Amino acid sequence: MVKKFSIIASLALASLTSGCVQNPTENQADQYVVSDETLAETRAVAMQLSTQLGGRLKKELSENGPAIAVDVCHIVAPEIASTLSQKNNWKVGRVGTRVRNTLNLPNKWQKAALTTFAEKAAKGEKFEQLETHSVVMVDGKPMLRYAKAIGLQPMCVVCHGKAEQIPVSVKARLQEKYPNDRAVDYSPGELRGAIVILRPILN
Repeated sequence: MVKKFSIIASLALASLTSGCVQNPTENQADQYVVSDETLAETRAVAMQLSTQLGGRLKKELSENGPAIAVDVCHIVAPEIASTLSQKNNWKVGRVGTRVRNTLNLPNKWQKAALTTFAEKAAKGEKFEQLETHSVVMVDGKPMLRYAKAIGLQPMCVVCHGKAEQIPVSVKARLQEKYPNDRAVDYSPGELRGAIVILRPILN
């Protein structure tokens, strides 16, 4: 497959003069350029996660109510992320500004992305347009890390809203599934978190 990215000549020269191919180091990540095609592929997978999860939540809320819909986030959301991860051989998931599932705790780079998203949203930028990416070296290989903002939708307040907006049955379900839940007190239009992807950029 044709390489989509080029490494500067100095790295190639270093490889030749050493007599072997060298593994890139962390400070060489900025030598890689992320193509428009790669970004488009990454955005498409992020959209698949958002669309599939949103569709399941709407269906469950309509047919079975919010208490049962908690299981979509508890069971179905990780399943969708896992399926997309395996299909693409990437790491696909979600992180939150306040987490319900400890598996969704953001790392340092993701926290910085969330902070930037919140600042931009406060200035009027739309969540649909908020994304960020960078290249990082992982085990000597260049990887694209990507984050796409998630805004809280009106339908989500029955699980993530103020105390008076969350039905008693939902509170009981959340206490059962997430005894250390912090993902509440949100308002519609507030930054909820981000879809995050880590994927290779070279074959």
